[in-house]
Amino acid sequence: MAGTTLLDIKGVQTYYGNIRALNGVDVSVNEGEIVALIGANGAGKSTLMMTIFGAPRARTGTITFAGTDITQLPTHEIARMRIAQSPEGRRIFPRMTVMENLQMGASLDNLKYYGEDVEKVFTLFPRLKERIAQRGGTLSGGEQQMLSIGRALMARPKLLLLDEPSLGLAPLIVKQIFDAIRELNRTQGLTVFLVEQNAFGALKLATRGYVMVNGNVTMSGTGKELLANPEVRAAYLEGGHH
Repeated sequence: MAGTTLLDIKGVQTYYGNIRALNGVDVSVNEGEIVALIGANGAGKSTLMMTIFGAPRARTGTITFAGTDITQLPTHEIARMRIAQSPEGRRIFPRMTVMENLQMGASLDNLKYYGEDVEKVFTLFPRLKERIAQRGGTLSGGEQQMLSIGRALMARPKLLLLDEPSLGLAPLIVKQIFDAIRELNRTQGLTVFLVEQNAFGALKLATRGYVMVNGNVTMSGTGKELLANPEVRAAYLEGGHH
């Protein structure tokens, strides 16, 4: 089902000052997969996401994307390699309109597809089309998350990194966001690496998943295997959905 390895993270250690946040992490994402990284708040999930982009840098280990070692590349060069990110906390441009936010995401190399790409985003998230002239800061949390993902898609990424896309959103909106991710993967073959505290939603969506505890990957498996795993259920799913 999945193709060649697109993102390969091997033995990565990341520090904030003298504090080690990642302890030799190994994670791989194959072409066409949705891979979820779950774990409690503070486990190091977002740090891994940011390390892929070189801020902070991996102190040891390697990060390879599409066969190229990107471990020491400057952040802007990594972004140019068609890795797009929808960061935690959404970080849209609040004073710009929906349309202007999407324009900011558009890849300068692919402007000939600009109109087509905007239409794709609006097909995926019709709500954004209704809000096209509204400023980003006046949108609801869910609409801002849709805009953040839409802006990332405008870069025509080979790999989409999503950091906590469901955080703070109502269940119905979370379902819309996850449905949209599934749709992108199914219809466009988009490869997605998803960091999520919502373990149930993420593992239901994912081809494969990893569990992170205190900067270590402690478990991996298919989404189904991890959903059925008693340890995962006890730690992340009890009291939630079943």
